[in-house]
Amino acid sequence: MTVEAPSELRAIAVPAILRHARLVVLTGAGLSTDSGIPDYRGPGSPARQPMTYQEFVSGPAARQRYWARSHLGWGRMRGASPNAGHHALAALDPHLLITQNVDGLHEAAGSRRVVALHGRIADVTCLSCRRTSSRAALDTRMVSANPGYAARHAHAESRPDGDVELDDTTDFAVPSCESCGGVLKPDVVFFGENVPAARVQRCYDAVDGLGSDDALLVVGSSLTVMSGFRFVRRAVRAGVPVVIVNRGATRGDDLASVKLDAGCSEFLTALARVRGAGGEIPA
Repeated sequence: MTVEAPSELRAIAVPAILRHARLVVLTGAGLSTDSGIPDYRGPGSPARQPMTYQEFVSGPAARQRYWARSHLGWGRMRGASPNAGHHALAALDPHLLITQNVDGLHEAAGSRRVVALHGRIADVTCLSCRRTSSRAALDTRMVSANPGYAARHAHAESRPDGDVELDDTTDFAVPSCESCGGVLKPDVVFFGENVPAARVQRCYDAVDGLGSDDALLVVGSSLTVMSGFRFVRRAVRAGVPVVIVNRGATRGDDLASVKLDAGCSEFLTALARVRGAGGEIPA
């Protein structure tokens, strides 16, 4: 069943199934668009070809291309702030919040029980010694090694992966690990990598703990990749209702108990308002 939500904020757009249910929430890139971070597959989103893990480890030229683009994008992404949807989810405080986003905005908004399925762009790991360090510290080193680089490419278009559109990156200097001189990689799951098993199991356990009176709520995800879609399939097999809120079609529409074509921030604000009123529609 598809429900057309009104354009204005109205609590009546919240399905009855969500008003009292214990929730596990899965979020995607669509939730962060109101924070100025581009979406992956929403209406009007440009085509993208993200770098795979295999390409990243293939040699210095690929890593130079990745880090040059990411250096410029990071300077913009780290300035993003949580939007009304992030704050509403923090107030809702679901049983578990699973996010496919790497921007850290759920944590910044105050959400407590968060699994960052694909990692966090604010962390960096060394592929040799496995030391984890701060992306902000690496950015300082990159600025020092590439003076004026950001200013020269200020008009490069931002992309949803936290990078920018940039063709020529041959003049970018890539710092190595300060501990061992190894290759540095953002601590995020690239295409071609697997989400750590323990991380996936925590999400499965949360979904498995839901009953027929509870719900898995999907917000702002097209569910195109299996890393998120598997939790929808798991819930459906267990008889747990699935509610999907997204602009445009998703891979899980045929499995959903309810599908709403609505804005993430508006819907989550309405949901928090309803649940804060004990499940009743506030006057």
